[in-house]
Amino acid sequence: MVERPRGTRDFGVNEMAERLTLERALDNVANSHGYNRVQTPIFERLDLFTAKSGPEVVNQLYAFKDRSDRNLTLRPELTAPVMRMVADSMRADAKPYRLSYFGQCFRYEESKKGRYREFYQYGIEHIGASGPLVEAEVIALAIRMMQATGLQDWTLRIGHVGILRNVLEQIEMNEGNNPEGFLEDAMRLLDKGDFSTFWEMLDDNIAMGISDDWIDNLRGFVSCFERGGDPIETARKMFPHDADWAKKCWQDLDGFLEMLEAIKNLASAPPKLEIDFTISRGLDYYTGMVFEFHVPSLRGESQILGGGSYRLMHLFDQPDLDPCCGFGLGFDRVLLAMENEGVHLQNQERGQIAVIPLGDVHTQVLPIVGGLRDKGHIVHLEVRDRGLKRAMRWANGIGVNLVMIIGERDIESGKIEIKRLADGHIVQSKIELESIDDVVRTLLNTE
Repeated sequence: MVERPRGTRDFGVNEMAERLTLERALDNVANSHGYNRVQTPIFERLDLFTAKSGPEVVNQLYAFKDRSDRNLTLRPELTAPVMRMVADSMRADAKPYRLSYFGQCFRYEESKKGRYREFYQYGIEHIGASGPLVEAEVIALAIRMMQATGLQDWTLRIGHVGILRNVLEQIEMNEGNNPEGFLEDAMRLLDKGDFSTFWEMLDDNIAMGISDDWIDNLRGFVSCFERGGDPIETARKMFPHDADWAKKCWQDLDGFLEMLEAIKNLASAPPKLEIDFTISRGLDYYTGMVFEFHVPSLRGESQILGGGSYRLMHLFDQPDLDPCCGFGLGFDRVLLAMENEGVHLQNQERGQIAVIPLGDVHTQVLPIVGGLRDKGHIVHLEVRDRGLKRAMRWANGIGVNLVMIIGERDIESGKIEIKRLADGHIVQSKIELESIDDVVRTLLNTE
């Protein structure tokens, strides 16, 4: 027997229904914010991702050569392909671009529950405009998407990687050390919340020229997120008004506060909001605001959505479109979190109908089935002629809302009965398409 590859999954009818319902819910939110769906190929040229993430990323990819010896890979994420598509074929389109996307991605890594080698990502990108209002629009959209999932226990964390980087760049290093290496390590440790190792590294590397007051302020800045406190006020204390390096921090902080105020007007308040300037998201192309959504029930894999402001379009000779703003949503993790919380989205499709012909009545029944489908109803036709009792078990098993049983006597009388399975309510209708359609709509709307 041929088994499916490790790190992949099959989705049966019920699982697929749940996934499609969530996908449509996310699409509806994206559309309501003016975002339009795009799609890119499942495989791309390998250098699309090495240019963005460096050559070491190849070890995590499903990379291969085609028959013309071109280096290709299954896509590991969707942001870079969308950037490439914009540069390739959308330059003349009206800006800014508000794009949404959904699809499979592939990474060769250890698979476990909530993390797979084939996984699905939903995301959006706002390209060609920047600033606090754009950032607020993107976060408001993310909040509405989280609300659309039905999840109740989640936290939104917002930071600003530009402020964090600017603060850490002021630390002078002892002779022989690499400031750039220190900065990367420091941001990584703070992003992970490994404060003790950060302080050990800082004590090992700071030069005597850094004033004690500045170090005290830095300790207060980091401790605010380590032990709790007011991050805005702590940041204000960190930035001296008379220092040239702090001017950019003050500008970023003013924009950050403007963004927070705009979010209040664009989306209802999340269950829990945290301001945390130690977030860096571990990617060096982020330049400004960054944010993450965490669901505690997922424990060590709690992050289910993340993004921020970034610069990538210069890699595609479109620097005028930087900075951009967007996020990726871990579709599989959201579904796992919904399972943990016992959340099931209601399918917003029109109700489903089972039509069970009894006897030689197909000539009269089939036009009714076709007509109801033309009017937008989802109709399941019983085709196995297995008797009423077994046919009703079939109708219950596929989860329809309504059942029509049409026999020879019904055809003769010109009337049928339509039964609503949820409560057993039965309504009589003439065997005319318009009459049946009216009864069906009434039963579904009052369910």
